[in-house]
Amino acid sequence: MLLSEQEQFLSYNGEVLIFQLSKTRHVEETADETVNLRVRRMAFNRDTKLFVEKSSGVFSMRASHLKIEIVCCSCVMDSRTGIILPCILVKKKKQNNAVKYLLLLLHNSNQFEQSFHFKLDYELKEDIRFFTGPSVLWRHANKLFYICSNTCTVLSAPIQLSSVVWTGEIEDEGTVILGIRTACLPENEDEDEFSTSDRAIWGSEFFGYAIETQKMLTGTCFMPHAYSRVVSFVYVCKNKILKKRLQISLVAITQKNQLIWFQDGLPKGVCELPYEKPCSVKPAVTNSNDLLLIVSFASGDICVVQRRDSLQVASKWQKVKSVLVDDFIGSGSEQLLLLFEDESNADPLSTFKITDLGDINYAAGCTSIRELQQHLGLKRRVILESCRALIDLVEERNHILPTAKEEGLVSLWDDVENPPHSLNKETSLASKVPEHFTEKLWQRVVGDSLVVGVKLTESFCLSLSDVSLSLVMDQDSSSISPIIKCRNKIIKLNKAFSALAISSCQIEPPPKKMKLDLHNKNDLKKEFPKRCSRVQLDGAKTVIAVTSLSPLLAFHHVCCIVLLHAKKQKHQNDSLQESKKITVLCGKFLLSLEDISNGKYSVKMIRDSSYCTGSMEDILAVLAVSVRFSFQIVSSDCTLTPVNSWLLGEMECTPFKECHDNIFCHKAGNVYGTVFNWTLKNPCEGVLTLFCRNLTVLFQCLHSLTRVLPPNCDVKLLRSGSKSILTEQLALALEREMLTLRSSFFSKESKVENNLTWGNEPGKKISDASAASLLDSEEGVQQFRKKFQNEREESVLSDVH
Repeated sequence: MLLSEQEQFLSYNGEVLIFQLSKTRHVEETADETVNLRVRRMAFNRDTKLFVEKSSGVFSMRASHLKIEIVCCSCVMDSRTGIILPCILVKKKKQNNAVKYLLLLLHNSNQFEQSFHFKLDYELKEDIRFFTGPSVLWRHANKLFYICSNTCTVLSAPIQLSSVVWTGEIEDEGTVILGIRTACLPENEDEDEFSTSDRAIWGSEFFGYAIETQKMLTGTCFMPHAYSRVVSFVYVCKNKILKKRLQISLVAITQKNQLIWFQDGLPKGVCELPYEKPCSVKPAVTNSNDLLLIVSFASGDICVVQRRDSLQVASKWQKVKSVLVDDFIGSGSEQLLLLFEDESNADPLSTFKITDLGDINYAAGCTSIRELQQHLGLKRRVILESCRALIDLVEERNHILPTAKEEGLVSLWDDVENPPHSLNKETSLASKVPEHFTEKLWQRVVGDSLVVGVKLTESFCLSLSDVSLSLVMDQDSSSISPIIKCRNKIIKLNKAFSALAISSCQIEPPPKKMKLDLHNKNDLKKEFPKRCSRVQLDGAKTVIAVTSLSPLLAFHHVCCIVLLHAKKQKHQNDSLQESKKITVLCGKFLLSLEDISNGKYSVKMIRDSSYCTGSMEDILAVLAVSVRFSFQIVSSDCTLTPVNSWLLGEMECTPFKECHDNIFCHKAGNVYGTVFNWTLKNPCEGVLTLFCRNLTVLFQCLHSLTRVLPPNCDVKLLRSGSKSILTEQLALALEREMLTLRSSFFSKESKVENNLTWGNEPGKKISDASAASLLDSEEGVQQFRKKFQNEREESVLSDVH
C-alpha cells in the first residue's frame, strides 16, 4: 500500500480527523528519509454545506530502512487527566522482521505525544482494541496480550480464547473484554454420550474477563452459550448493577447475517441483515432519542437498524469508505457521516452524506435531499396546474384554483373565501345541512383556558370528517385580527362503556407551513362495531375548541362567533364518493369579565357521597385542557390491587356519575382535578391513563404511585391509543382507500372495455382480474395507486399537446 493511500478517519468533538502518512527525503545522496504523520481537522460549514479544514498538525519519524503504517485509531480516555483524546497506533517494521509499535496521543493543540512504544517479534493482526489508559490489547495464538501506559510492559492474560468481540467498561468491574473460547464439558458428563447437536452447542462458550481484577464473568449473563458459535461482534448498549446483580443490554451480529438484541442474557429481538459478512456495529442516538445501530460489512456496505417496537432495517448504502458518528452540524444530537468511495476525486470528503434518518439530511455539499424532493414536487404540481388552467381556458371553462390543503399549506381561514363579518354568505354554504345539526353550544373556563364545545347530532356526525371549529371575534376593530388562535379536540365520552376517544389537531397555525393529514375519528359505533356493540348512549359527538382566555379579557366584553368546518361525505351504493367542504354557523356567545368573576362558566366538580357529580360539559372541559398519558404497569410476582387502593385512598378519587370508569382526584394541592382511568387486563397487568394539567402534576402522581407499587413492577409509557385500536384504524383507512381507488377506476374504465390500457400504448393491457389482484396486498395497493396517479397526470399533460 502506498503511503498516500494510508488514510484513517476519526470523529472527535464534531470534527473529522484525517490521518495520512507521507514520505520525504532530506538529501538526494543519502538514504535518510522522514515519514510525516499529518492530521487535518475538518469541520462542517452549514452555510456552504461543505467540510473545511480548521487546523492541522504533523508528527515526523525517521524511516530509514523501515516500513511505517497506521494500524488503527480511536478515541480513548487519558487516565492522567480523564480527558478523551484521539489515539493512533503506528507500526515500524524493519527488514529483519522486527516490529516496533508507537502509541500516539493527539492534543487539541495538534501536538502529538508519544505515550509508549513496544517491540514484538510478530505483527498485530487479530482483535486489536484500545481501552482507558491509553492501553492496547490484542489476540495472538489464541492468547490475550495487553500493554498499559502506566507500566509500558506487555502482559499476558491467563486465558485462552478464539476471538475478542467487545472491549469496554462495565460497572463495578472496570475494563472488561467479551470473548469466545473453547468450552469444557461438565465434569459429570462423558464426551462420548453427547449427541452431535450437544457437541455443537458445548464446543464453545461466551465469557467475560475483567482485566484489572483478573476476574472471569459468567457468559450466560450476556447471552446463551448456543450463540457463541455464530457471534462475530458485540456492542454493549447499557449495563448497571441493580440489587447486586448485573443487568446488561447488548446487540450482537452473527455469521448468519443477523443482528440480535439480548437483554439480561436472553434474546429479545432479531433482524435479518441485507448484506453478507457483517463485521462491526456502532450506535447513534438521534434528535428524537431513537437508537440507531450502524452495521458495517466487509464489502464496504452499510445498513442502519432501528429499534422501536421491533428491530428493522431503516436504511442502507453501498460503496461506503467510512462511517462516523458524532454531532457534525452542532444540533446537540448525533448524526451519521457516510464517506463514499470516489476514485475521480482526491479529496477524501468530496462525496459524503450527513443524516439522522429524520430532518437532518445533507449530501455531498448540497442542500438536503428532502428539500430538493419538495422543490421538485412543487415544480411538478405547478406544471400540472398550469396545464389544467390552459385546458380550461381553451374549452372556455372557469378554472378553479386548488385549495391550500391540496398544496400542502395551511390557510388562515381553512379555505373559507369570505371574511368572517359577512356571515350571511357563510351560512349559504350550509344549504344542504340539516336545520338541527347541533344539540348544544356551551362554554367553560378552566384555569387560563376558554373551552368552547359544540355537541352534534348523531345523524349529522355520520356524514362528516375532518371536523374542526373556528372562533372569530365579532368586533369592529381593524387593528387586530378577528381570528382567535385555538386548538381542536374531538371527544366522544361513552356513558356506559366509559371509553374515551380523543382526537386532537391544531387549527389556525402560522400560514405556509406543511400541513399534516390527521385522522379525525368518526362515530365509534360505526368504525368499531365489535368493540362498541354494548354501548348504550345518545350517539352525539362533541367538537371542542380550546384557546387562551387572558387575551380575550382585554376587551372586557367580547362576542365570539363559532364556525364549524368539515367535509361532508356522500355515500352511494355502499361506496364513498367525493366529499364536499362545508362551513356552517353554530352560533354566538358573549364573554365578559364580570360573568367570569361570578363563576358563570366555572367547572363544578362536587363530591357527593361516592360519586363526582360534574356535568358532562364539565368533564369534557377538564379533559380538553389536560394532557393525556397512558402507562402500562406489569407486576411479575404480585397483583396490582394496591393501585386501586391508592386511587381511592391516598389520591381521594371518586368516579364520575356520568361515566364510572373515569375518576376525579379531589386531593388538595397541584394534583386536584387530575382524571384517572385504571383498566386491568389481568390481576398482574393494567393500563393507567392520566389526564393532567402539566408535567409537574404528572411527576407528582407518578412519584406517589411508585411508593405503593410492588418492588418488581415494570412501568412503561404508551403511545396515544392502544395498539389494537391503532392497528384497526390503519386497517380501516387502507380498506377505505382501496375501495375508493377500485370504485373510481373501474367505474370509468370498465364501461369502455374489459381490459385496462395504461397510457394508450400497445402491449400494456391489464385485465380486470389482474388489476383487482393487485389490490389484495399492501404492495399491490401502492403499485396500483402509483400507476393510477401517473396515468391521470400523463393524460392531463397529453391533452395540452
